Amino acid sequence: MRMKEYKYSVFTDKIEEGINKGLLKPEDKLPSVRAIKKEYNLSISSVQSGYDYLVFKGLVTSVPRSGYIVSDRLAEQNLEVELPIIPRDAVFRKKIHLITNPISDTSQTILNEASPSDLFIPQKLVLKTMQEVIREKGASLLRYYPNNGAEELRDLLVKRAGLHGAPIFSDELVVTDGALQALYIALSTITSPNDIIAVESPCVFSILEVIASLKLKTIEIPVRAYDGFDTDYLRKVCATNNIKAIVLTPNFHNPTGILMTEESKKAVYETALYHNVPIIENDVFGCLYFKGSRPSNIRNYDEAGLVMTYSSFSKSLAPGIRLGWLAAGQFFSEAERLKFALGRSVSPINQEVMIKLLQSSAYDKHLRVFRQQLERQALQLVKQLIHSFSDSIHVQLPQGGYCTWVQLPAHIDMNFFYKRCTEEGVQFTPGETFSFTDVYDNCFRAVFSKQLTLHNLEAIRRVGESIL
Repeated sequence: MRMKEYKYSVFTDKIEEGINKGLLKPEDKLPSVRAIKKEYNLSISSVQSGYDYLVFKGLVTSVPRSGYIVSDRLAEQNLEVELPIIPRDAVFRKKIHLITNPISDTSQTILNEASPSDLFIPQKLVLKTMQEVIREKGASLLRYYPNNGAEELRDLLVKRAGLHGAPIFSDELVVTDGALQALYIALSTITSPNDIIAVESPCVFSILEVIASLKLKTIEIPVRAYDGFDTDYLRKVCATNNIKAIVLTPNFHNPTGILMTEESKKAVYETALYHNVPIIENDVFGCLYFKGSRPSNIRNYDEAGLVMTYSSFSKSLAPGIRLGWLAAGQFFSEAERLKFALGRSVSPINQEVMIKLLQSSAYDKHLRVFRQQLERQALQLVKQLIHSFSDSIHVQLPQGGYCTWVQLPAHIDMNFFYKRCTEEGVQFTPGETFSFTDVYDNCFRAVFSKQLTLHNLEAIRRVGESIL
């Protein structure tokens, strides 16, 4: 026999389902009796009966003069939890935690997240430009934009690249959802699973994850303190292995902050040309130089179409501007097809905002100020690290970008070191996240793109002094 259905079940079933699935949390406020009456066309008495039913089941609590909330007793009762069936990669989740900070806490010394401080983002400029774009473009922003990006934006990118001698053409550019998507597309166009690629070492975790997701094998090329990418080592690797791609960051390498010399850039290109190996160069930090003029790209020396260059505005402007680009050269056709498969169009409003900023002098004015801020922060951080940890450590003095690389003496107990960091609220990125090997276990990356305060510097000092 079919059980009787009560009128109030139209809303109680939804509330009960929300609670059971965890969508409604303990102490969440529920809709008022009048709101339920209006939404479901029920009588006051039916709604009241429904809430009485939920109270009886222990799902809901009545709060005098406030209405109804999800019962806080559920947290105590739910000892046998139903775990999600989605498999999680514990190593991936740990490493994501080590390079990001989901919760803003001013008491923490955040030196592990490679993104600009809110104080360094030109918020008024970006938001004002967004408002202007919305007023001017209106409903056109709701349509698809060209798969490879707005033509006007691509032309502006070509013009900027030409200022430092990089021969990039509009017809080879693919506008992407950030730099990481550009790298994914670039690698996917020229490799297949189990192919071997040469990659800089140490190497930022996000790049290693792209490599792992494509099921590629790697040979890690050391990044040296003075010249950057070890070109002699690269020659030996290319001579003895079937290398399908070379992935590197010549300008202000993450995590070391090293700027590759012009001689080394030429040597990498000559090796790649000799062995006919494509180069994928990351230039996200290229415009964040501290002294002199903007450094060149390996692309500047490319006459054979072997170099793919990618970059974005997430590091130089704001992380929420998810707008990158890939100069794909001879690999454009396949790159364009892959971009379409990953998503037809990059955010029109982000494209139009960058068009407007690049057409004026506003973006370059911001860069000049930002570079000065980063240089001051870098010098301040390096000085404090040396002072706090003594001369026994090696600290790389960066010439641009966001990062410095620190190597501690071999005798230091790294578990104790990170325990002290946790106690003092200091967040470095452990060296283990920058390689598929364990050679950097006594190293860490420190990021100086967040504003350093006296509190932060004192926390670093206490950590350093406690491990000497």
